[in-house]
Amino acid sequence: MAFIIKPLVTEKMTKITEKRPNVYGFIVRPEANKVELQKEIEAQYNVTVESINTMRYSGKRSQRYTKAGLVKGHKSAYKKAIVTLKEGEEIDIYSNIE
Repeated sequence: MAFIIKPLVTEKMTKITEKRPNVYGFIVRPEANKVELQKEIEAQYNVTVESINTMRYSGKRSQRYTKAGLVKGHKSAYKKAIVTLKEGEEIDIYSNIE
């Protein structure tokens, strides 16, 4: 079962990766635990995982005023995993892009 949804590519994560090149972020399924994530990352990217930190983010309501009136919606809940690899190892996130 695939627990990794997508790599986290944001300005904040890019700055962290520049400072510490063996740290990567992923958006993962909410039911995934650290052991399952470690097995999947090691199998998929052929690296050794040292540690994983996970965070849950709750969904939030959002609204904005437009010409058409009040538009209401919500942002989805998600789980984020910050993965630290063994020193000297890297993941090439952009290799799968065609």
